[in-house]
Amino acid sequence: MLTALLSSAQQFEEAKLKAEDFIAKKVMLGGDLTLQYQALDHSADGVKLIPLGDGFNLPTANLNLTGLIAPGVKVHLTTYLSSRHHQESWVKDGYILFDAMTFLNVPVIDNLMEDFRIKIGMMEMNYGDSHFRRSDNGSTINNLFVGNYILDAFTTSIGMEIYYQKDNFLGMFGISNGALKPELVGYSNNEYSKYNLVDEMTYLLKFGYDKQFNDDFRLRATVSAYFSPDHHKGSLYASERAGSRYYMVMNEALDSSGDPIGSDAVNPTKNATSGRWGPGSTSENNAYMLNVFSKYKMFELFATYEMTSGETSKGIDFDMSQIAIEGIARLGKKEQYYLGARYNLVTNNESGADDSIDRFQFVGGWDLTKNLKAKLEYVIQNYNDYARYPNGEFKGAMIEFAVSF
Repeated sequence: MLTALLSSAQQFEEAKLKAEDFIAKKVMLGGDLTLQYQALDHSADGVKLIPLGDGFNLPTANLNLTGLIAPGVKVHLTTYLSSRHHQESWVKDGYILFDAMTFLNVPVIDNLMEDFRIKIGMMEMNYGDSHFRRSDNGSTINNLFVGNYILDAFTTSIGMEIYYQKDNFLGMFGISNGALKPELVGYSNNEYSKYNLVDEMTYLLKFGYDKQFNDDFRLRATVSAYFSPDHHKGSLYASERAGSRYYMVMNEALDSSGDPIGSDAVNPTKNATSGRWGPGSTSENNAYMLNVFSKYKMFELFATYEMTSGETSKGIDFDMSQIAIEGIARLGKKEQYYLGARYNLVTNNESGADDSIDRFQFVGGWDLTKNLKAKLEYVIQNYNDYARYPNGEFKGAMIEFAVSF
């Protein structure tokens, strides 16, 4: 039911389960499949880039398993069956969600759970609202465009989130281990390092307001924060195992050994984040995101402002900011067609730096059914005062077909 709603109304946090709707245990099997046709070109002054052909990318797919196991209690498991970065199967996440705790038979807790939610497991952490509108490997039906943000905040980690939702207001507090891959010990430079969870805790906060004022107008605004004060390998900007939606762009014609036209340069699992820009793994990270979503009749607006600063795992300070704004016009009697544009700018705010990357995306889409979407996107990305790619750019068309059921 939730998947079917995605084509007609923007969904953010999962709809709350009602304990009284539970009849019996139920297991639901679902899937996501995406197929892309890519026709992109790239260039940079004085840099030898690999030649890019036009054709299909490897299809990506997810397998989703959901179980309703008690009144107001749900478990979920997502498996990447095929992705750009890891072409073998990988488990993305698995979590349990409590919207009710009637099994405790405590009236006070039952009353509290009417407005609270608890989510525990290895899961996609709820930092910001942009991750609700991004492509997640085979699941691309939520994304009206093809590419995700240049600075792509997305992470799965072991943690817990506690929500309070009442009268159109949302509050969330979360804690996690801060890393995609849990580790108890590391080894580098002939030395072992032990990692203690209590020393590397990561904290999340989110506050928001979401109201459907009438049949024509909806407004949502949220502010989110992500604090990882001390970590050996923080993963907010280094956790996405699916890879970029723009394959092979800006790949230099060298492999890791420096050989011309090396095999690494033409392997889509290498440099899987092509077209993105971010600090990578971090030892310290303070990130903030402000999102505004509005829909008036056939027009949608979604805007993001993000700031992040700290230190990378290699000991390099970073300070970056991001702006993204997109406008959508929905057409047709059932709003099954849409046209849209997005502008995305990421700036390096470190002292003495003036490099930035900007991207323009123009898209037309068609929801053939509630579970099937087709998109045609034209993208232009520019590297401004960017030392690695002087006057660099990539541009061209992408066609994407998405199925979610």
